[in-house]
Amino acid sequence: MKKEYDYLIVGSGLFGSTFAHEAMKRGQRCLVIDKRHHIGGNIYCENIEGINVHKYGAHIFHTSNKSIWDYVNAIVPFNRYTNSPVALASDGRMYNLPFNMNTFYQMWGVKTPAEVQTKLDEQRRAEFEGLRGREPENLEEQALILVGRDIYELLIKEYTEKQWGRKCSDLPAFIIRRLPVRMTFDNNYFNDLYQGIPIGGYNRLIEGLLKGVDIKLDTDFFKQREELSALAGKIVYTGPIDQFYAYRFGQLQYRTVHFDTEILDVPNYQGNAVVNYVPKEYPFTRIIEHKHFEIFGNVVYNNPRTVISREFSKEWSEGMESYYPINDERNTVLYEQYHNLAVQESNIIFGGRLAEYRYYDMAPTIAQALSLFK
Repeated sequence: MKKEYDYLIVGSGLFGSTFAHEAMKRGQRCLVIDKRHHIGGNIYCENIEGINVHKYGAHIFHTSNKSIWDYVNAIVPFNRYTNSPVALASDGRMYNLPFNMNTFYQMWGVKTPAEVQTKLDEQRRAEFEGLRGREPENLEEQALILVGRDIYELLIKEYTEKQWGRKCSDLPAFIIRRLPVRMTFDNNYFNDLYQGIPIGGYNRLIEGLLKGVDIKLDTDFFKQREELSALAGKIVYTGPIDQFYAYRFGQLQYRTVHFDTEILDVPNYQGNAVVNYVPKEYPFTRIIEHKHFEIFGNVVYNNPRTVISREFSKEWSEGMESYYPINDERNTVLYEQYHNLAVQESNIIFGGRLAEYRYYDMAPTIAQALSLFK
């Protein structure tokens, strides 16, 4: 019997929406379902006080892949937002991120790359001697040999322990192996050639991708699995892979995030989209002021109110949103068991961060979906 749809796409996030867009361009029929009341997954924006609020955390699109940049801009034009976070450190002062000449001047008063290098070499040497020739065994040791004790204790240790809910000495070294250190006065967080936010918010991007696609919201795949699966020839699944297999081998673990969002009667609360709060006496990891993602300079004062979100990192439990995979030995082995089942499926495509149990930035998520059609 001919199926009503070629694809049932479970999840309307960036992977599922891109897949649906490409399938529709090729004349294939798609039904996208989502258990939430809205499309867009975690890049969904809620309009509050005329401000596009990133409901599930700050999302900044960045890539060096021009074809991906052109792809998204063909759907909705992006603005020129540049991610330049700052951090309130444990000494009560504000520092620029990522670590660059501004940070080092704020910390040590050094003014040239040579002075910074001398200071870093001095601190790194002491840490290398402490390792006595062996490789770093945890995040703390790795950070100390990368940036030394001053930066580690002032800007890394307490923030990281809040973020992961574990001591740095209990976290794997690989988490921080690519810690950026720049010898320039450049506060741009990313090295990519292109970055920005869709003008009008991320909903416009998802709406453009799903134009003409059949959508059913407030629909839980697992409550209607047999009925929904019968509608299409193939399934594109973007949810948790362990849930798809009814947790046969056990549950994969995550860190999750809670957001406390507040409307304030001031036009400009913190002067920046993202401010990290390092000290442990602050229970949140950062504050996001959403209007700064889309408006710049004095334009910010045209709206007399602002919206901020305090971000709290928490241990995940069943029923909570799954944000960051915990890629330790236990979860890596467990995921491989589920992955081995998934590769044997002939009519199911698994894609995205939950189905592949890995953290994806937005541009690679789109690239991954596009690669299926090449």
